[in-house]
Amino acid sequence: MKTLRLLLYFSLIVSVGSLISCEASYVDVPNDDEVLDGTIDGLSSEQLARFLKGDVAFNEVFTRETGLGSTFVSTSCISCHAGDGKGHPFTTLTRFGQIDETGNLFLNQGGPQLQNKALPGFMPEQIPFGATFSKFTPPSNTGLGFLQYVPDAAILAMADPNDSDGDGISGVPNWVSMPSYINDEGAISQGGKYIGRFGKKAAAFNLLHQTVNAYNQDIGITSVYNPIDVYTNEEIDPEIATSTVNDVVFYLKTLKAPIQRNADDAEVVRGKTLFSQINCIGCHKSELSTGYSPINGLSFKSFSPYTDLLLHDMGAGLDDGYTEGVAKTYEWKTPPLWGLGLSGNSQGGGYFLMHDGRAKSIEEAISMHGGEATNSKTAFHNLSQDDKNAVIRFLKSL
Repeated sequence: MKTLRLLLYFSLIVSVGSLISCEASYVDVPNDDEVLDGTIDGLSSEQLARFLKGDVAFNEVFTRETGLGSTFVSTSCISCHAGDGKGHPFTTLTRFGQIDETGNLFLNQGGPQLQNKALPGFMPEQIPFGATFSKFTPPSNTGLGFLQYVPDAAILAMADPNDSDGDGISGVPNWVSMPSYINDEGAISQGGKYIGRFGKKAAAFNLLHQTVNAYNQDIGITSVYNPIDVYTNEEIDPEIATSTVNDVVFYLKTLKAPIQRNADDAEVVRGKTLFSQINCIGCHKSELSTGYSPINGLSFKSFSPYTDLLLHDMGAGLDDGYTEGVAKTYEWKTPPLWGLGLSGNSQGGGYFLMHDGRAKSIEEAISMHGGEATNSKTAFHNLSQDDKNAVIRFLKSL
């Protein structure tokens, strides 16, 4: 990782909280627009030190001795997010047990996530009889801090539950339960639930929620935030320091947004125009803005993630019969498209797109869109081959 290479340039002096530069002899360091990791602009020396601590923790490989669960999915965060990019089918998660908004019916049988690996002497979990399930390929991590600080009011302003503008698109937020360890920070609530924005179904409220769940459900690590052991379903002592969890959250918040490549290329510009004309931007919004953030580099910033953070009906072909929060089984959060062109770097040189990695190319992913995206899909298929190529070239520039 590029951020780990930064450790060769900076030695963290914990006792004085400062950074001392040192010599390094690496060559051929990739450009910032060729990698997904790296920091947002404007971090102080203290914040950069914390970012690096979070980066180190993100790369920690857990063992039985350091708290790895008796059953688990992976042994580290980085194993699912190589280079902070998308996961591979080998790292795809299985989630099960909820068919509607009444809640998960299999929490007492290991839900909502299948721990498909186990330490010697233990048996991996199996999907319980009668439980619907879905496969979730890990998303990329970059730019997440910007997404966290999009105001709730801005997300609600993009929602159109009754399709009042008649464009066939009626995005809605996923209203989710808030864990007791999270301060709602003035967030908008509805019926005691809050707007989720992270995860395939937007089931996590913020990055602390997402990170705590990942430690617990992916690696079997308990924390002060969630002390329940996934194997015994009993409360045990925290297996990771609270400061470490918070450092990882800070790391995820302050990872830079992906940088578009070849933005001035004529074919890329034409593809961007066509992308707008066929109304892909109806869901994949080209510009959002943050509100206030205590991190200056994230406060009141405009950015281009190509998402609206809303749930959309994606049609019967993408209905797995499983859901989270109040989302329907056929509803999925619009995934950010930024970083799409670099996905192959973490996915073994190819593409594994859609929520479960079933699409092996961008064209195939477009063809799998249904429901609210049907009109845009049809419009794309009706383009000339040259125009289709321009749209794909634009998407690969992101």
